Amino acid sequence: MKILITGVTGLIGRSVCQSLINEGHQVVALSRRPLAATDLAGVSAFRWEAVAESPPAAGWEGVEAVIHLAGEPVAGARWTEEQKRRVRDSRAKGSRNLVAGIRATPRPPKVLVSASAVGFYGDRGNEILDESSTPGSGFLSEVCLDWETEAARARELGVRVAFVRTGVTLSLSGGALEKMLLPFKLGLGGRLGDGRQWFPWIHIEDIVGIFLHALMSPAVDGPINGVAPGIVTNEEFTRELAAALNRPAFFPVPELALRVLMGEMAEVVTASQRVVPHVALDTGYRFKYPNLRPALHALLNLT
Repeated sequence: MKILITGVTGLIGRSVCQSLINEGHQVVALSRRPLAATDLAGVSAFRWEAVAESPPAAGWEGVEAVIHLAGEPVAGARWTEEQKRRVRDSRAKGSRNLVAGIRATPRPPKVLVSASAVGFYGDRGNEILDESSTPGSGFLSEVCLDWETEAARARELGVRVAFVRTGVTLSLSGGALEKMLLPFKLGLGGRLGDGRQWFPWIHIEDIVGIFLHALMSPAVDGPINGVAPGIVTNEEFTRELAAALNRPAFFPVPELALRVLMGEMAEVVTASQRVVPHVALDTGYRFKYPNLRPALHALLNLT
């Protein structure tokens, strides 16, 4: 199958791309940095400024499916009004322009799998959240809702559309875990806030697996939560990571300090989202790492 991917240079994008190539698929990348995309063997790339333009027509030739991962990093910089605009536009306008490209191609792809995030649900305490749950409130919820709404317009063209609402992806090649390792190895790790907020995590191999499952399974139509079944609180995650590294975790970071340091962006780490992957399980996806301890041990090469 010939598959077009955006956001191929990101943490999830690179892993998804490599998995598709390993399975014998042909991959076309749309990227602001096409040369960086082509360092993956077998990938052809076209330059695309997602917020400013529709994708180049040449990139669509023979494309049967699309995986849309492009977007400004949510935690890449403090949330000034300008940074919030970049985050929102990269997703909403980027998805709108992508669908415009699909509309212009003579033979639209059969399926579009678009990234979204568990931020869709907002801060919901202990409420159990599945794919039928309503959106929450706050900046991230609004961004995710706009993101999904724009991508869903591809349905008007007869395209099946799935949204993968990703949790915190655990990998040593980027993302939250990579950033947490040094302070935890130094014995300086600790819970964030009171630690009671739910922490929807997923191993990198499983988030890749869910994207490919959504791509290949006609039963996945609409949202699918990209989180592991064995959800934990932030305090439980902290304890498991410290134990895996054989280090203490004595240094909690108060919520007030987080808000002083991070401003409104503290919402990313203080919100509580008790998300369950009902659609993934109900449509036959089998998690390699459903529980946290084996996932951490696998990532850290522990026996």
